[in-house]
Amino acid sequence: MSGASGRVLVVDDNRVIRQLIRVNLELEGFEVVTAADGAECLDVVHQVRPDVVTLDVVMPRLDGLQTAALLRDDPRTSRIPLAIISACTQYEVDSGVAAGVDAFLAKPFEPAELVRVVRQLMYREAGEGPPSVDGRHGAGRAGSATG
Repeated sequence: MSGASGRVLVVDDNRVIRQLIRVNLELEGFEVVTAADGAECLDVVHQVRPDVVTLDVVMPRLDGLQTAALLRDDPRTSRIPLAIISACTQYEVDSGVAAGVDAFLAKPFEPAELVRVVRQLMYREAGEGPPSVDGRHGAGRAGSATG
């Protein structure tokens, strides 16, 4: 079902950013599937069955915050860890937390930080590794929006 390290659905309307994220995660052994926007994400998420979803915020058709809220509202996808990879303005962070986003990573990001955030979310979902501080948004510290 999942790849050796897990499966990640990368959602970003910028082809170059999608490819950058894909390459960095594949180098670490993750299986990566991509979608160009939130609408495509919702079309493929049930077939792909990802362990983690990364979302850009500003995308055509359906943005990342709307996509996160819809994923959380669907019982089939409500438990998938979600990471926002974006500019991470305070609005995006506040709206993302309200939508149930688990982690934030500001663009531009260091590839090692991307891998660390995805791994942390994956281990949390699998019930492995240390628990988060508050039980819900501990992974959010991984890519803090303020630093």
